[in-house]
Amino acid sequence: MGSVSVRLKRWSVGGGLRSLASVLRLAGLLSLASLVLTSVVLTSVTATAQTGTPRRTVWDGVYTESQAARGVTAYGQSCSGCHALASAGKAPLVGEPFWKSFAQKTVGDLLEFVSANMPNGSPRSLSESTYGDIVALMLKSNGFPAGNSELRRDNIADVQIVRKDGRTELPSDALARVVGCLARNGTDWVVTKATTPERAERAVPDGEEATRPLGSRTIPLKFVVTRLDALAGSRVAVSGLLIGADGADGINVTAVSRVAQKCP
Repeated sequence: MGSVSVRLKRWSVGGGLRSLASVLRLAGLLSLASLVLTSVVLTSVTATAQTGTPRRTVWDGVYTESQAARGVTAYGQSCSGCHALASAGKAPLVGEPFWKSFAQKTVGDLLEFVSANMPNGSPRSLSESTYGDIVALMLKSNGFPAGNSELRRDNIADVQIVRKDGRTELPSDALARVVGCLARNGTDWVVTKATTPERAERAVPDGEEATRPLGSRTIPLKFVVTRLDALAGSRVAVSGLLIGADGADGINVTAVSRVAQKCP
């Protein structure tokens, strides 16, 4: 009985060691897997932080209430003679007229425009802080919320001017550019596979329009005064005034140029 008992104990201890070794191996594998997973997650988070930073917009609050209040005085002294701080009247600065001029642009663009053109006849004659106050008032008047930091040239350069729902479409009569394939539609000209209309003033790197992905829209070209037959079938860039929001009814053409011999 003693010998049987000893054998049972030895088997029990041996089995325990083997079980313990298996558990340790399993724990090691799980620990390694955890480290790998952690590394993957951290890499993903880092990549997101580096490349996926949400853009700032006018809806994030880029001026203060006190700054806009100072803008009331500055506007009254330097701007009210030529502009209406409303959606109608003389050179209005609010509502659709504002979107017509500044949709798809940045607050930096807005500040630069105000500085370069106001007051009428004496551009850049005001202090930098005064121009910031006037732009703050324009933003407030257009319904954009105030924030905790004053608007300055160095903190608003890339702040996007977009609709509250994030739409970036351009309003009717905005000067825009599209790229696509020039084709006939009966007696009229159209651009097929057209890109989304963008501000015509936007600088385009050399060669970009010849290679950029095209879209799926067909946009009618209106009031064409030059012969386009030689460009038929080419990839072209078309500039002009949009007829309807985002060119829903076409483009009032000011210029057409070939950017690639064939299209697409």
